Amino acid sequence: MAACIDTPRPDTSHNPNRSSHPNDQAHKLMNFCRPSFSDHVSCIPFNRNFTNKALDVLHREEDTEDLWNKMLEEARSDVEREPILSNYYHSSILCHKSLESALATHLSIKLSNSSLPINTLVDIFMEVLEGDSEIMRAVEGDLRAAKERDPACISYVHCFLNFKGFLAIQAHRIAHKLWSQQRKVLALLIENRVSEVFSVDIHPGATIGSGILLDHATGVVIGETAVVGNDVSILHNVTLGGTGKVAGDRHPKIGNGVLIGAGTCILGNIRIGDGAKVGAGSVVLKEVPARTTAVGNPARLLGGKENPIKLDRIPSHTMDHTSHIAEWSDYVI
Repeated sequence: MAACIDTPRPDTSHNPNRSSHPNDQAHKLMNFCRPSFSDHVSCIPFNRNFTNKALDVLHREEDTEDLWNKMLEEARSDVEREPILSNYYHSSILCHKSLESALATHLSIKLSNSSLPINTLVDIFMEVLEGDSEIMRAVEGDLRAAKERDPACISYVHCFLNFKGFLAIQAHRIAHKLWSQQRKVLALLIENRVSEVFSVDIHPGATIGSGILLDHATGVVIGETAVVGNDVSILHNVTLGGTGKVAGDRHPKIGNGVLIGAGTCILGNIRIGDGAKVGAGSVVLKEVPARTTAVGNPARLLGGKENPIKLDRIPSHTMDHTSHIAEWSDYVI
C-alpha cells in the first residue's frame, strides 16, 4: 500500500473568530433558504428552460479544487478526534493515492464474500474506474450531492465511508459499464451483491446521471430500462418499475432536478419532467409535467391537471417534501 506522507492541517473552516465579508448578501440569502447548509444551489429559481447548466456554473468554483485532497484532510482530522479509528481510516482513505483506488478498495471490501475475493473485485473495479473519466466525474458529483443536500452528512469522507446509497450508486456505475461492454453475467453478479449488502436493487441496464442522492436508500428498486437524469434526489423504498404487463422499454424516465419522496412507486414507461416533485407514498402511473407536484394513490397534480401549481425552486436541492402538499390535503393534523 502507498505510504501516507501528508501531515494533518488544522481545520479552520468553522473558526468563530474569522471575519466575514461585510456585504455578503448572497450568504444571507443562502442561509435564509437552507440555514443549516453551506451550499446555495437550493435557492436557484427556475428559468423557463431549466437545464443543468445553472448547476454546473455553481459547482465550477469547487470543481477547480481537488476533492480528493479535501477528503484526505477530513480523514486526518477525524483520526485526530478518534485515534482508535486510525487503522480504518488509513486502509480506507489515507494509504491511497487517488479517489479511484480508495473507492475500488472500499467497495470490494463491502461486496466481497468467500467465493468472490477482495483482490478480484479490486482489479475489476480499478479497470473500470481508471478507464472512464465520466464515471469519476459522476462519483464526485454524487459526493457533493450528499454533502449539499443531506443535513446528516457531516463531510465527504462521512458519505464515502458510511452512506450505503452513495456506495450502491457507485457499484451500479461500474456494473452499468460492464453491462454496456456485454459483460452481463459479471454486471448481474455485482447487482446481486449490492442488493444483498445494501438493500438497493438497481438493474445494471438502468441509466443514471450524476449528482444523485439516494437518501437512506433502503428498499430502492430501479428497473432495467429506467433512466434517471442529473441532480435527482430519491428517498428510501422508492420503486421505478414496470407495470408487469409489457416487455422492452418499460420503466420510468426521470428528468433533471426531480425529488421523489419515500415509499413512492412510479410504474411504466412514463416521464417525470424536469424539476418535478413526487410526494411520499404516491403511486404514479401517468406522466408528471415539469416543475409540478404529484401526490397520492393514484397520484394527481396539485392545482389540477389543467392549471397545476408550478414550482419555483429545484426540488431535488431544496429537499422540501411538504410545500403546497400540506395546503392541498384536508386531513393533515
